[in-house]
Amino acid sequence: MNVKLTDEQWQKILPVLKSCPEIRLGAGRDCRRFLEAVLWITRSGSQWRLLPKQYGKWNSVFKRFNRWSQTGIFEKLFETMSRDRDLEYLLIDSTIVRAHACSSGAQKNTALNL
Repeated sequence: MNVKLTDEQWQKILPVLKSCPEIRLGAGRDCRRFLEAVLWITRSGSQWRLLPKQYGKWNSVFKRFNRWSQTGIFEKLFETMSRDRDLEYLLIDSTIVRAHACSSGAQKNTALNL
């Protein structure tokens, strides 16, 4: 399963990300690849370690995901993109994301702030 953002979708997402001073976007294509990796994880329900190499090192992607989650970037993206009907199928919520088996009652690892 290959998850790609269209150029049109990316052009709608990028201004939202640029308005977030708490994150460093780096190269635009790297940020786009990161978001595609997050979409791949959420669509597949896989563990981070199973992220295909084309999306980068799984641990780096996970750490960035964790930072963005803690700073509320995904909430801001969700709020902004949910206003756009063209992106309704890009949005991820609990009705389409499959939970991994270890998500049912495992203790939190406080060292990683999970």
